[in-house]
Formats: sequence, structure tokens, C-alpha cells
Amino acid sequence: MTSKEKLQLALNHKEGPLPLDLGATAVTGMHVNTIRNLRHHFGLEDHPVKVWEPYQMLGEVEEDLMEAMGIDVIGVVGKKNMFGIENEGWRSMQTFWGQEVLVPAMFNTSEDEKGNLLIHPEGDRNVPPTAKMPRDSYFFDALNRQQPFDEADLKVEDNLEEFNVMNEDDLNHFEAESQKAAATGKGVIATFGGTAFGDIALVPAMQLKDPRGIRDVSEWYMSTIMRQDYVHGIFEGQSEIALQNLEMLKEKVGDQVQATFICGTDFGTQDSQFCDVDTFNSLYAPYYKKINDWIHTHTSWKTFKHSCGAVKPFMKAFIEAGFDIINPVQINAKDMDPEVLKKEFGRDLVFWGGGVDTQVVLPFGKPEEVADQVKHACDVFGKDGGFVFNTVHNIQANVPVENIVAMLDALRPYR
Repeated sequence: MTSKEKLQLALNHKEGPLPLDLGATAVTGMHVNTIRNLRHHFGLEDHPVKVWEPYQMLGEVEEDLMEAMGIDVIGVVGKKNMFGIENEGWRSMQTFWGQEVLVPAMFNTSEDEKGNLLIHPEGDRNVPPTAKMPRDSYFFDALNRQQPFDEADLKVEDNLEEFNVMNEDDLNHFEAESQKAAATGKGVIATFGGTAFGDIALVPAMQLKDPRGIRDVSEWYMSTIMRQDYVHGIFEGQSEIALQNLEMLKEKVGDQVQATFICGTDFGTQDSQFCDVDTFNSLYAPYYKKINDWIHTHTSWKTFKHSCGAVKPFMKAFIEAGFDIINPVQINAKDMDPEVLKKEFGRDLVFWGGGVDTQVVLPFGKPEEVADQVKHACDVFGKDGGFVFNTVHNIQANVPVENIVAMLDALRPYR
């Protein structure tokens, strides 16, 4: 059975060998440090790892490592990273933790007075930095570039600047990358962009040189309460642009992808939620439904919703908004019990994640603890299909290789 066939079974809630994703999206990947360590473990060629998503310092999982780990899913992403820099012309860079990595040619940085690493939008050092990597950190933090604004003169178009109708180069890129991914025989998930409504990782618009509108995360959360008409205006404009892009992408990509990443907006904290279900249904759901309905009417793609945290209260609303897939399935958050989730929502939602806790068990537990949690997840989520194995969010730096190997060994009988 091919990797694509495994993924299709899971997406259609049919029992079969469990597909494995480690690296296909910006929320199911691995830190460059971890990838280097895994390459060493499997005896693969020792060369610098490409940083394809620099905000979280996620590394490219090359074909040899995919085969060594048995990975079934490959991702398709846009030409530019989160800092507006094209992923091309790779060059060497030394990280604070002593690892040589490859970054795009225009990955131009500077340092502040404390020696922290600063990155600039589009690699342009003539404009203020957009994110900072502290010297003792392994990834970047967005910098607050909120400009003063007049409450009476807020313009919806300011918060729409980053959403544009795709040009021919963008469309041809997705066509070529989708064809390349499909030719591997693996399952394919595409991140086309433009469909994430209110994702706070994107609100600061780190790719823009001069972001206007509401760009401070705290101010954005206040806007979802105090400026709902303004937020509706943004989401309406964004959805109209997204539908134009999806129409063109459908013609270019067709059935070469099996799933598409719609949104990474988090609605859960570790113990609660960022808003109530009524707010979700009135403020977010109409736009999600518009996108999901169009995709289900015109394509064979399944739609992927990412939300961290204690999101059990939203599961029914996610289903009603048309989502097929939920990720990361944060099993260590409040009320996110695998048995309950599978029983109540497993007929409608594919669980893409939840295979092992990445906050405590995978980084700090013993290999046998990792194995036990993996087996439990596979037994529960894998029953009757509807499960793509992935960890609870990205695997971070310095996770013991023996724990990742224990995860893979425990997963093997289910594959």
C-alpha cells in the first residue's frame, strides 16, 4: 500500500495502516536541531539542514530521512517564508547553539545591543526588524510594530494588505510543487495561504515592511470583542480574495493534493478557551464555512484546522463550519481525553496529531513512557480509521533521539 493510499484511507475514516506525518506543515514539523540529530542517528549524510520555516526554525525533512523514519505525508508551501523572504539561493549560517544550517540568500539579519539576532522583512535591513531570536533561544519571537492609530479612522484595507490575488508565478509554483510532491507517491497536504482568519501568528504581518491597522496581538484580541464590525470587514475581504485564489489553484493543482491547511488560529489555552462558542459561531464560522463549502463543492481536498489547547467545546462548531481534520489534538490540555474525543467526534473529524505529548512526555519522559502513550493513541484514535499519526505540535530542539526512536518503534505495528 502506498503512502498516498494510507492517507486516503485515514481521511475517509477507513481502517488501515496508520499514515505518519512529521514535517509536512508548519505545525507538524521538526526543529532543525532535532533533524540534525536524527540524521546522525540513522547514519545519513552529514550536511546542513535547510530552514524552510525560520519563525519556528523548522527544518526540511529530506527524502532519505523520510524513508528512514517511514514518513507518509509531504507538504506543499508557498515561495516565501513568514518573513516575506523567498526560499531560494540557500547559504550557510551558524546558529547560537552551534549548528550550521542553510537559510535563503536574502535571510539578512542584524544584532541588537545584547547580541540577539534580528531578522528584517523581505531581508531589507533598511527597515526595522520584524522578529528577534534571543541568544539563549532556538526560534524567533515576533516584534510588536503596532503603529499609533485613530479609533475613528481605522481602515479595513490596512489589515488586508498581506492578502492578494495570486499572480501567475505563484500559481505556477504551486502547480510545479504539487506535481513534484504527488510524484513521490506520498500523501500531499498543501498550505496555499490566505485562509487563516485572525491567526495571531500572522496578525503582526512579519513579512510586511510597514504594517498598518491592528498588528499588536493584545490589541487584536481586544478587537475581537470591541471592534467586531471591523474584524468582520477584514474577514469578508480576506475570504473574497481567498475564493478567487482557490478557483485558480483548483485549475492548477487538481487532485494532486489530498488535504489543504486552512487555518492555524488557536481557540484554546492549556485550561480554557480564548472566546466562547457563540463568539466563534458569529465571528469566525461564517468565513470558515464559506471557504470549506467551496472546497468541498469544487475539489476532493479535505480541510485541515489547527487549534492548540482545550478546544473540546469547539469541536461540534468546527464540524458545522465544515472542517474535516483537527490538529494538533492537544491531549494534555483540559478535557482533551482521547477516548472522549474519539467517541463524540471521531465519525466526523480526522484526528491529525495527538500521538504523543510534546510538552512533557516526548522531551522529558522515559522511552517506555513515550511508547506507552503512542500505543494508547493508536489504539484509541486509530480505531475505525480517521487518524494521521503526528505528535502534539512540532518536535522541538534537544528532544532526546532515543525518545523519538521509541515513538517510531511503538508506531511500527500499526503501520
